[in-house]
Amino acid sequence: MTANPTSASTINVSCETGTLKRLLIHSPDRGLGKVVPSKAQDWLFEDIVHLDTMRRKEYDYYVKLLLYFLDPEKIKGKLSQIDQDPARSFFIPGTEDYFKSDCVVDIQRLLGEILQDAATRTKLTAAICGIEKCSFQIQEELAGYDPHELARIFISGSCSDQRMLFAPLPNLIFTRDIGIVINDHILLNKPAKAARTRESILAQFVFFCHPMFAHIKGNLIEIPENERHFLLPDDEKASDYHRCTLEGGDVMMVAPHHLLIGCSERTSIYAAQQAMKILFDKGVVSKITIIKIPKKRDYMHIDTIFTQVKKDVWVLLGSLARLGDEAKKKDVLHFFAPADTNKEFKILQFEKGSEQHPREIENLEDLLSEISQKDLGVAGPVRFIYSGGNEFPYGEREQWTDSCNLLALRDGVVIGYDRNDRTLEAFKKEGFRVISAKKLLDKFERNELSPENLTDTFITLPSAELSRARGGSHCMSMPILRE
Repeated sequence: MTANPTSASTINVSCETGTLKRLLIHSPDRGLGKVVPSKAQDWLFEDIVHLDTMRRKEYDYYVKLLLYFLDPEKIKGKLSQIDQDPARSFFIPGTEDYFKSDCVVDIQRLLGEILQDAATRTKLTAAICGIEKCSFQIQEELAGYDPHELARIFISGSCSDQRMLFAPLPNLIFTRDIGIVINDHILLNKPAKAARTRESILAQFVFFCHPMFAHIKGNLIEIPENERHFLLPDDEKASDYHRCTLEGGDVMMVAPHHLLIGCSERTSIYAAQQAMKILFDKGVVSKITIIKIPKKRDYMHIDTIFTQVKKDVWVLLGSLARLGDEAKKKDVLHFFAPADTNKEFKILQFEKGSEQHPREIENLEDLLSEISQKDLGVAGPVRFIYSGGNEFPYGEREQWTDSCNLLALRDGVVIGYDRNDRTLEAFKKEGFRVISAKKLLDKFERNELSPENLTDTFITLPSAELSRARGGSHCMSMPILRE
């Protein structure tokens, strides 16, 4: 791609901590208020949420922060006016007062815009009605809605009159999972759970039909399904070596030539292999590290067990990190452990041209140190901050509420949840300022601080309701441009 890397149309991400310039998000929609206890886990939530609290007292702060850092003209000096609007129209795509930023972009807005085209509207409506088994009468009814209301219906599953036409898509707030930008390419997901099928179709239409992505249409990558899938017995279809599922939370662009892919509960070994083959063939990257983690709901994706904070700082779950030399020594229990237990966590690194001879990396800390020092040029030691301060049982408790799932706005400035107290103390011990989103925004408004001058800062989001959804600030973002 020849576009200027700072131009408004550029799609390019080559690291995890470069200054964030553009990203896709999705604010909690009315569908989240329709999740019932009996369906919560089917729809991949651990609990039902209080929608108004999640919006006004939690997620709206996330949007305000993103705007202040990425597109301050849309929000500076307007906070009091925004907060006093009972309808929250500033945050709702399609309304007259919507902020409509080209840097902080709600995927619902893009969906509403492509639905203004009659041909796209017809195709997408047919696709959605097909997978949702809608009646012809419902299809006819959908044809009568304006584009932005139709976008709301396709996402939330319900009309403005509160009728539910199909299931909601509560996981769309985790836009990380719909795709990942790898340099100037976008790798689209293949969701592991049926609850996300409609979400994946909506994302396909946005990426292939919206003008924002028209100049890289040839750089959109879809992983082909296993062609033998339809002939396999059901038990083999579920095998990691046959099913083709991949989600963005398992993919990290850590350096211009180096990609991480996690094999997890949601991303299969088969899909990781197919993605590696395509990316190597296209010359998008030259090194791919595959990290196989235990298939547990606790971990879900690799970005729930580690993310990068600075070039030389990572936050991670200590129990999967194998800390220090002492932890590398095998104790007596190791020799009596079941064979498959030892294989639950494994790291293999592949270089383009020598895929048949991967290098095994012994532990996560060695991999992350190598990324910082060899790929990113860090001269000094690499620092690790552990979930819960690596104290039992706080490491696992706080990892469950996304202590390791942080979004870097720039090198050393991250957003995370306020509820992970021991992790926040660990950040303070490493010299980070910890400040709440509300306090920081107030300081921005009074010109006491500015986004450009912040260093080594952990910004805390209110998270009582957001944390019920099992995803953090890293999950709630799909960066499409970083410096």
